[in-house]
Amino acid sequence: MWRWQDLCEASGHVSVTDTGQVNQIEVQRVSTDSRQTRPGDLFVALPGDPGDKFNPGYRSAVDGHDFVADALAAGAAGALVQNAFNAKGVNEAQLIRVADSYDGLWALGAAGRARLRGTAVAITGSSGKTTAKYFLSQALTAFTPPGSFNNHIGVPLALANTPRNQAMAVYEIGTNHPGEIEPLASMVSPHLAILLNVHSAHIENFSGRPALIKEKCSIFNGLRNKSLSISEDVLGLDHGYTFGESSQADARIIALHEEQSRARVDIDLFGQRVTALVPGGGLHRAKSVAATVLACQLLDQDLQPALALPDSLIPQGRGNRHVVNGILVIDESYNANPESMRATLAGFSREPVKGRRIVLLGEMLELGDASAQAHMDLSQQLASFDAIFCVGEATRALAISLKAPWFEEVNDALTAQVCASAAAEDALLIKGSNRVFWAHGYVQMLLSALQ
Repeated sequence: MWRWQDLCEASGHVSVTDTGQVNQIEVQRVSTDSRQTRPGDLFVALPGDPGDKFNPGYRSAVDGHDFVADALAAGAAGALVQNAFNAKGVNEAQLIRVADSYDGLWALGAAGRARLRGTAVAITGSSGKTTAKYFLSQALTAFTPPGSFNNHIGVPLALANTPRNQAMAVYEIGTNHPGEIEPLASMVSPHLAILLNVHSAHIENFSGRPALIKEKCSIFNGLRNKSLSISEDVLGLDHGYTFGESSQADARIIALHEEQSRARVDIDLFGQRVTALVPGGGLHRAKSVAATVLACQLLDQDLQPALALPDSLIPQGRGNRHVVNGILVIDESYNANPESMRATLAGFSREPVKGRRIVLLGEMLELGDASAQAHMDLSQQLASFDAIFCVGEATRALAISLKAPWFEEVNDALTAQVCASAAAEDALLIKGSNRVFWAHGYVQMLLSALQ
């Protein structure tokens, strides 16, 4: 993946050691987590609090420099560290010293992008980014990083770990504060960019929806070819290509068929009718498929892979289905915002179920002043289900209005009540913001309890 001297040059480090042996070091991967270090890694030691240059959702007192020795002991070829790092007990020859390790990581990301000769695609949106990224990478036979590598750490890591000979690569870019997307989009420098949707996710840090739309649209500022932009038709952008349900969409959804074992969508693609599988089903995923098909067409790629995407592409926590003792458990625990919540509840209401439909509803975070109303707006939809369990402070008033059990956070009492309520032939939907269920590994715990 990298030669040591190339890493030194990319990061601005000037080696003061014997270059003969050091420059023979080959690095297979760049990593920031010492717990997942593999032989041949370059471990980048990052402070848990990056300071004012970024707006992380969580600031930690943990400093990656405290784990350099652990990473090297686990087989790391070397570590990128800040100049002030005390190398006591560590071989100095294995260190790349920089003024700021975040800047060093970004420099490696930029160097990774500069050496990539293939086509880069970038995608952003309020929901469904990771799923759509997997759709695109499958359809294009492209490199893409695992999971949601979409922030100030994930994007440069993804670029630094992209094999230089890749013909295609797909990157995901996210935001929760103004000004985050454009520098990441500039680093990715995509040939084609997709704005999947704009919902109210993270809106508490923006002045309103227009500011959020502007932030999302800044992904197009990094484009090499300004004409290769794709957006959802409802946004009404005056440039590029669109997908959606309107008659003006370049990839227009004609019909969604969900009554069979595999969902399918009929799409009018520039006047040509095509039919594609929809992994996981649902209109929101059908739109991601439409965006994928449109991207393949614009990049002059074979459409067939985009029309036959497998269900296995759905990442964990985004609609995965489990059957335990005859109970269908649908895991949507990775994240939630008002639009994705409504879409998921609508899909669940159509789920063919012989028994009862049960919803385990987690609060939707980062909605600011809109939070209370956004949760109460779900009451009518939720009233049609057989049982509701609400989790999180923002769902308290909703639980009272529905006369549903409420829990401040996931705990054993919640698990016991859910297990007592669910029976064979029932279906159970679990959806909420990341920190409600996903961060605690709650779905797996509940599946074990149901078993």
